[in-house]
Amino acid sequence: WAQTRRVALVALAFHGNFSYVWLRALERALPGRRPPAVLGKVLCDQLLGAPVAVLAFYTGMSILQRKEDIFSDCKKKFWNTYKTGLMYWPFVQLSNFILVPVYLRTAYSGLCGFVWATFICFSQQSGDGTAKSAFMWLQREKVNADEESSEK
Repeated sequence: WAQTRRVALVALAFHGNFSYVWLRALERALPGRRPPAVLGKVLCDQLLGAPVAVLAFYTGMSILQRKEDIFSDCKKKFWNTYKTGLMYWPFVQLSNFILVPVYLRTAYSGLCGFVWATFICFSQQSGDGTAKSAFMWLQREKVNADEESSEK
């Protein structure tokens, strides 16, 4: 449960607040649902917001884990996590900016962020920040569970 507490603390202390402020700032800068505004918001989110969120996650987790070098995980996993996020977050935010009213965007982003946090936690524990490492970790856990159930 220690890992779960740390993730929840980082999410509550940083990501929820950041998302609230960030999504409203994007809407003020690029208002509306017309294609140029939506694409501009998605682009800004991925080029500016996503790197901040990934850095905050790895740094926050390292601080809470009391690691000596709080930037170590960030240095090792940032680019892989960021690139993997590019396969998920642009689609989330595209639907967010087109379909979701402004006042619900933070909640929608938070719900999708929960799915992302599950992935990023598997990735952080298991490897290099890629989807492959997270899926390999999940597969290993499934094999271990299958072995334990067959032993009983």
